[in-house]
Amino acid sequence: MANYDYDLFVIGAGSGGVRAARMAALSGARVGVAEEHRVGGTCVIRGCVPKKFMVYASEFSQAFKAAEGFGWTVGERSFDWPKFIEMKDVEIARLSGIYVTNLKNAGADIAHSRAVLKDAHTVDLTDDKATLTADKILIATGGRPSMPELPGIEHAITSNEAFHLPQLPRRVLVVGGGYIAVEFAGIFNGLGSEVTLLYRGPNILRGFDDDVRSHLAGELERRGIKVILGCEHASIEKTETGLVSHLNSGHDHETDVVMFATGREPYTAGLGLDKAGVKLNDRGAVIVDAYSKTNIDNIWAVGDVTDRINLTPVAIREGAAFAATEFGDTPTTFDHDMVASAVFSQPPIGSVGMTEADARHQHGKIDIYKAIFRPMKMTFYGGEERTLMKLVVDAATQKVLGCHVVGPDSPEMIQMAAIAIKMGVTKQQWDSTCAVHPTAAEELVTMREKYVPPNIGGMG
Repeated sequence: MANYDYDLFVIGAGSGGVRAARMAALSGARVGVAEEHRVGGTCVIRGCVPKKFMVYASEFSQAFKAAEGFGWTVGERSFDWPKFIEMKDVEIARLSGIYVTNLKNAGADIAHSRAVLKDAHTVDLTDDKATLTADKILIATGGRPSMPELPGIEHAITSNEAFHLPQLPRRVLVVGGGYIAVEFAGIFNGLGSEVTLLYRGPNILRGFDDDVRSHLAGELERRGIKVILGCEHASIEKTETGLVSHLNSGHDHETDVVMFATGREPYTAGLGLDKAGVKLNDRGAVIVDAYSKTNIDNIWAVGDVTDRINLTPVAIREGAAFAATEFGDTPTTFDHDMVASAVFSQPPIGSVGMTEADARHQHGKIDIYKAIFRPMKMTFYGGEERTLMKLVVDAATQKVLGCHVVGPDSPEMIQMAAIAIKMGVTKQQWDSTCAVHPTAAEELVTMREKYVPPNIGGMG
């Protein structure tokens, strides 16, 4: 066996890479990790964690309205953006430090440097001007925001920069229809900005259930967000009063900030993967098998860089499965089926399993159960927000194929629903669960009447 500097070298210290590195190091392996930015990756540093803090901050504007409706006297209030950003940065630094400590305590070495492959066993640390070798290499570099090529794009920002704006913009144009776009639209709206959401497609949240998509679009507009669909940029012009977005519809739209959330791409450029012979797909993602192994026998990849399911818990499970297989003598794969997801829009979304369209395509005849209602809290003070709950059921077997919720606490609900659906629960078993009253979640187990879409007739 060749004499290498490390048994495992991990490129990228995000959630998946850190989990794999820790588990491998705790097994007794010699482990090195390289991270060119800050340990913690997209989720901790510039993704789900700071974004969730921003969601929390923005929700207070609605909470103040609710408080008044419940009899509280709410005095003068204002939002201090610089103070919030400072506190957010302190917390992110603390969390990143915990990741570093955990890696070191496990026995892993950390290099704060960009790492580039020279070949399948050799890594150059460009910032440290060092070269090292490893028996096994794990690519866990995640993804990066992508930007379109158009005149004036240099004046726009991505979600990365949104976390560090010097001041809260008065007017914001958020471009995109995915979960990042709708989440930031809700954040800026809740904090008091005038928000427009622009998307080139016919409706937001492509890939989600159609009822979820239309319901959330309506709720965003109910909260004062202007939603423009079927339209995109021709160019962006910087003027003395702001940024003018020239749209392909012929209209102009002036704002202070234009934020593009039009997708993310695997971060593989410049990593030297070609020198190691690692194959990529047409999106630049690393191609892997069920065990996260690439076409090169000693190189693996986990997380968003593989473009399978781009969620932090998935990356963690993929990293853990890799470590268990290669350093725990326990061959393990991660099952990517029936993975629940949440969108922290306002109102939020919880979703697991098939959409109605996918279920009809794969199973033919299905049953739909759907409820739309005002949550109890809203009815008390006259709030207009509606919650949507929907179950997709195979008509022949009565197996629940999908569950979709839009409304307060839906991400918390979907975690529990995912367990039952993953285990193959039937609608009868689902309904046999006694409701918890009074809760919004009880509606999930009290929907008895099938919903028949007007254009489906007797098929539902």
